[in-house]
Amino acid sequence: MPPVIPSQPHSARPHSLAEDGYAIAIGCAFIAMGIMLLKQASLVTGGMAGIALLLSYFIPWSPAALFILINIPFFLFAGKAMGPAFGFKTLFANVAIMALGLTMPWAMQIAKISPLFAALFGGSIIGFGILAIARHGAGVGGVGVVALILQKSRGWNAGRTQMICDIMILLLSLPVLSLDRFGLSILSAAAMNAVLVVNHRPGRYIGY
Repeated sequence: MPPVIPSQPHSARPHSLAEDGYAIAIGCAFIAMGIMLLKQASLVTGGMAGIALLLSYFIPWSPAALFILINIPFFLFAGKAMGPAFGFKTLFANVAIMALGLTMPWAMQIAKISPLFAALFGGSIIGFGILAIARHGAGVGGVGVVALILQKSRGWNAGRTQMICDIMILLLSLPVLSLDRFGLSILSAAAMNAVLVVNHRPGRYIGY
């Protein structure tokens, strides 16, 4: 029996501008909804979303507004390190997350939510939102941008890098949250990062 010759892989084709915009918009909606669920359950998570949520318990502002404010220093850094297109898309994503986060409560009210469900589902959809944005040449700022830069330059897994940063963010929330909410916040960060660790490995996704 002759040996089976593996077929040649398809050459990667870049996404169109419309595809980028559509996917980034969906990713932003996932992130905004995940933050809303975690806020309703009085939880924190990892990444810039976690920092925004943590600050929202001290400052009477929407986590979505805080999200873009604390990301401002990273926009220029993202553009310089990853190129102007990446920086522009990252800025667009952050503005979209803020806009969706501010308007979503007008479209949907959550009267009751299980903290466990909020941790698992909220963390997971934030992870999928970050994944959609990252696969279309953008980031959500902060440690996520740093993780993507390290993955591009050194081949470090973005999910694992983010997880290390998330541990530090969660430790900062320990004096603020009750013990059970702190444990669920760890679960939400784990759910978010699991999505990235499994689905965003260097060389796996070719974008066609």
